[in-house]
Amino acid sequence: MVTKDLKKLSSPVFPFTAIVGQEEMKLALQLNVIDPKIGGVMIMGDRGTGKSTTIRAIADLLPEIEVVKNDPFNSHKSDLDLMGNEVKAAIQNGEKLETEFIKIPMVDLPLGATEDRVCGTIDIEKALTEGVKAFEPGLLAKANRGLLYVDEVNLLDDHLVDILLDSAASGWNTVEREGISIRHPARFVLVGSGNPEEGELRPQLLDRFGMHAEIRTVKDPILRVKVVEERTSFDQTPMVWLENYEAQQQELRDRIVDAQKLLPNVQIDYDLRVKISQVCSQLDVDGLRGDIVTNRAAKAHAAYNGQEKVTVKDIERIITLCLRHRLRKDPLESIDSGDKVSKVFKEIFEIED
Repeated sequence: MVTKDLKKLSSPVFPFTAIVGQEEMKLALQLNVIDPKIGGVMIMGDRGTGKSTTIRAIADLLPEIEVVKNDPFNSHKSDLDLMGNEVKAAIQNGEKLETEFIKIPMVDLPLGATEDRVCGTIDIEKALTEGVKAFEPGLLAKANRGLLYVDEVNLLDDHLVDILLDSAASGWNTVEREGISIRHPARFVLVGSGNPEEGELRPQLLDRFGMHAEIRTVKDPILRVKVVEERTSFDQTPMVWLENYEAQQQELRDRIVDAQKLLPNVQIDYDLRVKISQVCSQLDVDGLRGDIVTNRAAKAHAAYNGQEKVTVKDIERIITLCLRHRLRKDPLESIDSGDKVSKVFKEIFEIED
């Protein structure tokens, strides 16, 4: 208990349940945490709208995870897809592994990061002279089983974005240098944020993010005052805030954990799957990624609400988040992409306004 309090004292994080508004972003983050296979979330919006605060808050909200002690990849003690080679070898040799509980890793990717910093490096000299694979883990190793946050992802080198998306999709990172190859688990929720004024991400990269949340600056003056007052109050007395919101935080934490356990049992009827694909087809969405992500997100939303069966309401809640960034840009189109998705969804699912 003492260590937990010390952690809070060293760097208190604004409680997730205390964040006002920005429902799209909050929902997308929660669903990706329930099912990381959704493929991460791209958050586009104005500067100073609380993107970083919300992402740090979701990481802080999540329960601690059990990892193998002193392992650079936060290896799981029994899941082969979440453990490094050394841990696998130790298990095969019947060694007893010491474990510890840590906070969910939350890794910030700096804009100027190099490929070596992200993926890790192999010390070729050591490998050749001593015959060992001397690997220096990078940020992808640290992010395994956690969240990787890239602010201003639209300003990041396309090659690096490609590497991040590949690792996020496959759950593995492979580093190859001079014929030496190292592979380690890198399963994380990729969260990118950016400001549309600073340029859009290339469509083929944007399409690979599972969800796309749009956030806007709050216009209502009363709400703006409330947000400013709450932030000021938190900065002055963080421990009081953390205590006041602990019950709500625990309630949401339990809800997410229960949803993760329920997820494998959630079913989606065939006719609903057909209608989802009809929406994607009518919107002229390239490939099948849109169909897959929408199905996954609908299941995660059903699990979040404690249901074992996906309903039309679940699909309605998430379909815009899953498809708006996959539509082809038409400069002559006057309707917003999100509104277009919603309109086609209502037509196909026969929902009246």
